[in-house]
Amino acid sequence: MKLSTLDYTIIIVILLTTLFIGLIVSKKAGKSTSEYFLSGRNMPWWLLGFSMVATTFSTDTPNFVTDIVRKDGVSSNWMWWAFLITGLLTVFIYAKLWRRSNVSTDIEFYQLRYGGTPAIFLRSFRALYLGLVFNVFAMAGVTLAAIKIGSIMLGLEPWETIVYAGVITVIFSALGGFKGVVYTDLLLFFIAIVGAIGAAYYLVNIPEVGGLQNLIKHPNVSDKLSLLPDFNDKEALITLLIIPLAVQWWSSWFPGAEPGGGGYIAQRMLAAKNENHAIGATFFFNIMHYALRPWPWILVALASLIVFPDIASIQEAFPNVAEDKLGHDLAYSAMLAKLPSGLLGLVFASLVAAYMSTISTHLNWGSSYIVNDFYKQQIKKEASEKELVMVGRISTVVLMVLSALFALYLKNAKQLFDIIIMFGAGTGLIFILRWFWWRINSWSEISAMIISGVVSLIFASPIGDSVFGDDAIMSSWAKLPTVVFITTIAWITITLLTKPESDSVLQNFYKKIQPGGPGWKHVITKAKRDNIDIADNIEGWSVPSGILALLLGCFLVYGVLFTTGHIIYGNLQESLIIGSGTVISGILLVIVWRKIGKDLIV
Repeated sequence: MKLSTLDYTIIIVILLTTLFIGLIVSKKAGKSTSEYFLSGRNMPWWLLGFSMVATTFSTDTPNFVTDIVRKDGVSSNWMWWAFLITGLLTVFIYAKLWRRSNVSTDIEFYQLRYGGTPAIFLRSFRALYLGLVFNVFAMAGVTLAAIKIGSIMLGLEPWETIVYAGVITVIFSALGGFKGVVYTDLLLFFIAIVGAIGAAYYLVNIPEVGGLQNLIKHPNVSDKLSLLPDFNDKEALITLLIIPLAVQWWSSWFPGAEPGGGGYIAQRMLAAKNENHAIGATFFFNIMHYALRPWPWILVALASLIVFPDIASIQEAFPNVAEDKLGHDLAYSAMLAKLPSGLLGLVFASLVAAYMSTISTHLNWGSSYIVNDFYKQQIKKEASEKELVMVGRISTVVLMVLSALFALYLKNAKQLFDIIIMFGAGTGLIFILRWFWWRINSWSEISAMIISGVVSLIFASPIGDSVFGDDAIMSSWAKLPTVVFITTIAWITITLLTKPESDSVLQNFYKKIQPGGPGWKHVITKAKRDNIDIADNIEGWSVPSGILALLLGCFLVYGVLFTTGHIIYGNLQESLIIGSGTVISGILLVIVWRKIGKDLIV
């Protein structure tokens, strides 16, 4: 496959535009760490919302969706669709709390919520654990997808793809900081979404597929279309639906879907103008991410089952692809090779845009941890703002290099998804409860982090395989509830056996955040007894309304997702029924939203 002059022109214009944006904002971004990592905390909701969507619109996501759809059908997407509950919990309960905290990073939260040496250790360790280790994992998955795309579409060697894709991304990320990332995200989002929709429309209508109706009826596809797992297949029902909805969403840490908010989602909430904008940005992101964006990828994945029914057919069509990179996820890139000139350039540019937006966010976010929560706290507390920005730029380059090297050893995106989910299993409940239960302390988080990692390593070892078996997908999901159970019991026990945080730490936290609820009754009562006024929330506890909004939001977003799917499948009656329920849930959500709005501090 060869790119035409038009294709190259489109790609070069987009790359130069993003680099130009980075150069424009670089002068202001370098003034302080607040500007470099949070853009002065003055971002509007719509810009932050688009940035969140663009960040999660990465090159590995279409590959991941293609991989699981080809293996287990459309219903297998519930392993990530279930994270909508986590996302909406952040929208309606935690977004305003994060913005109210006024911390620079979500890791800084540890020394707001906890005190003493354990809090200092926890902040520094988590900064490296998440900002360096897990961040490198996530970026490696994105870079792996870029390697596969470069191999199929341009015949590039892995190192060539890494160099070409990474250099410009590192330059504008290091120069422009957070503002450069967010502004380019707006441009890159529209390029990415147009490319994804354009590719899906064209590929569904190529002669080999024969249009949407033929796609739906084809024997390779017809048994993959269900939006829900087969309820008669208990194993599939448990692993693909019940565990993600009953356990995974609240128990596991995953980038972009952290229970209680966190990571680069928290970074954008902290950069918002106020709490209203933080809520608006995260809600917009969840609608776009779960309800509207998956279908172009799903359609291409289904079409690929006709054109490339198995891995052998992909290998036959692209014999130069390294054997260790072959997998079902490669089918997405293989399908793109059939695009015509012009559209090919746009789609390739959209994938470059997706790569750049995701990597730039991870670089800036990870760098913010290293600078604010490790270097400034442990290496040089008196460092100037100029020095801190310089460290941020250097760490940006280092993170890119490490992730690129790790990507060379990975095989597919699903492999990395399982690793991250398992190593974060059992920690999620702490991130949800630490805002509303005074008894949680530093040792709760330290113990959960260590135990989850150790138990996950045991289950990933030959010992674990001998107990659970080593059957790819099913074994990993069979292990998850056990890891969650062991970790949860352990950290709760350790919490109750260790001393709570000091009265001053708890009272200062409550006075600043005003979380409310029965979980803080002990602290409030004790403060009143000591004539200390910490409770200013006269509006009452907004969490019950937030939970109601969460449920209505789930009906709304899943309703849009299912309605769109049934329209594509040609099931008009089902789409009308589900669509009507979606509209009703939307109206009710607006009513509840207004009630929540009264609790916001503008």
